[in-house]
Amino acid sequence: MAKLYYEKDADLGPLKGKTVAVVGYGIQGRAQALNLHDSGIEVVVAARRNGESWAAAKKDGLDVETIPEAVASAGVVMMLVPDEVQPEVYAKGVAPNLAKGAALDFAHGFNIRFGTIVPPTDVDVIMIAPKAPGRAVRENFVRGSGVPALLAVHHDATGNAKRIALAIAKGLGSTKVGVIETTFTEECETDLFGEQVDLCGGVSELIKTSFEVLVKEGYQPELAYFEVLHELKMIVDLIQAGGIENMWANVSNTAEYGGRTRGPRVIDDRVRKSMEALLKDIKNGAFAKDWVAEYRRGMPTLEKARKEAPDSTLERVGRDVRKMFS
Repeated sequence: MAKLYYEKDADLGPLKGKTVAVVGYGIQGRAQALNLHDSGIEVVVAARRNGESWAAAKKDGLDVETIPEAVASAGVVMMLVPDEVQPEVYAKGVAPNLAKGAALDFAHGFNIRFGTIVPPTDVDVIMIAPKAPGRAVRENFVRGSGVPALLAVHHDATGNAKRIALAIAKGLGSTKVGVIETTFTEECETDLFGEQVDLCGGVSELIKTSFEVLVKEGYQPELAYFEVLHELKMIVDLIQAGGIENMWANVSNTAEYGGRTRGPRVIDDRVRKSMEALLKDIKNGAFAKDWVAEYRRGMPTLEKARKEAPDSTLERVGRDVRKMFS
């Protein structure tokens, strides 16, 4: 059974008197910096001087310094730039200025798990990973709540690492709804697996393939779009609200019978073996090696997909259908 932490398990004390340097001011960085600031924590945003992030943080009323300046004065450093950028940012701006006894916080375990960042042994290495996009992290906080988060301690140099992590979670609002304890390895591997097999990779390929099957057989593209993509949100909402059985209880008997009996023919043993192979690639580092190499080449695979995919029939039909609701 997972270990859970709530408001009673955390206090902001471990952050009092410390400066928290938030490295990166994108969607997640902005949300976390603002939430901590509004919780009474001394926050400084670490950004490139006079860059977009610098201007955005200034506009939001936060203190901003260069990365070396912010890290040098910080008791907690939060690494919230994208995974692929982190090793370079860490090597150039963070590592040379990281104080002994400071805490290095991550929102995803990738770079620690695969060794692309190796912190010194005299700092705490922790993770607080909100399980929601930055916008939801901020909006829920403003409403007086929070989003669930994961907590992990990779290295406890000070003996206070978990208390610091819980203080960050409290400052973000996550202890109001629950924080689950995990490890960097477990968080990283399950997160990558979910993204590739289900949430991003699997579901998008399922939608595209089912759309293509219907259109190839002569069905109207607009109708196919509704059936395989548009209605998906309604089904996911039912699953999120009460689990898969809640979904079955709220669709027709025909849909339930067809789904329960034919679904396993779509996600069959061959697909299961493919999932197992992808998990193996994640665990043995093959995917991480591939992604790092892709980034260093200038991300040609991603750029090609980003250029070609918007012109697909599915995307063009979707743009037309969505205009009906605008």
